[in-house]
Amino acid sequence: MLVVESYAIAVAMCFVTMLCWGSWANTQKLATKEWRFQLYYWDYAIGVFVLSLVLAFTLGSHGTAGRSFIADLKQAQSSNLMLAFIGGVIFNLSNILLVAAIDIAGMAVAFPIGVGLALVIGVVINYIGSPVGNAPLLFLGVACVVAAIILDAIAYKKLPNTGQKTTAKGVIISIAAGLLMGFFYRFVAKSMSPDFVNLEAGKLSPYTAIVLFSFGLLISNFLWNSIVMAKPFVGEPVPLGDYFRKGNMRLHLVGILGGIIWNIGMSFSIIASGSAGFAISYGLGQGATMIAAFWGVFIWKEFKQAPAGTGKLLSLMFLFYMAGLVLLIISKLM
Repeated sequence: MLVVESYAIAVAMCFVTMLCWGSWANTQKLATKEWRFQLYYWDYAIGVFVLSLVLAFTLGSHGTAGRSFIADLKQAQSSNLMLAFIGGVIFNLSNILLVAAIDIAGMAVAFPIGVGLALVIGVVINYIGSPVGNAPLLFLGVACVVAAIILDAIAYKKLPNTGQKTTAKGVIISIAAGLLMGFFYRFVAKSMSPDFVNLEAGKLSPYTAIVLFSFGLLISNFLWNSIVMAKPFVGEPVPLGDYFRKGNMRLHLVGILGGIIWNIGMSFSIIASGSAGFAISYGLGQGATMIAAFWGVFIWKEFKQAPAGTGKLLSLMFLFYMAGLVLLIISKLM
């Protein structure tokens, strides 16, 4: 299987993760102009799982390092398979809440609050589990991200009251999403061998872990997404039949593309973690918040009705996020 041993390449892969995790939600914005986000999410889950299988049977099955996907799957302990699966279940609930928050409050709000909070929790948990990097620099970077979250929340409060879009519901759901999202990565990390070149017996390769994670996401979708279809946060219940009656090939492909984009990011993050460490790999990837906020502010114009002075708050938010990311990167080098 393909293994990355260079820290520079690992960091580059984490930046790809950042771009993918910060951009996939654009497909949701495009699709939900025509149908509800719950319907979009079925195709998203399919896209995540399909990409995991493609990687497992290509990059995960060729090369001299580690084990091929099928061989790794056969030798894996059931407890490790379950850990990666549970990671997918937890992530799926958090991501559905994030998607709901995007639908209510927009990308420029849901990502900085939800994913930013997940970054803080995830870095701390993954550093405790696998302490790689200079702790003072690492946590100073986390502090910068916290400052960015606070600035974004202040900017959001300045939006004029236009009903649904400015209720506290979007912020509350974003916070709930972030609290859950901060924990999923550690389950996946714990299922894997710490050494990707010489894989530990019973543990998973990164490619096998990604497949089990994605399978957990897909299966749990029948529970989590069914609940938010029957009891949506906003609007009327969403009939499952609408997926077949209202969907067309373009809408389905947009959703599947969203899942593929997100899982390219997840896969690169997991593969890069062998060299970068789980805390740094996860933390850099969650810099996606800055990318998503950029889309929300400059492309989707989610703050176009904000009063004067809001732009300065948003600029400070971007600066604090960028400072946080730089500190995360150099924490491994110091």
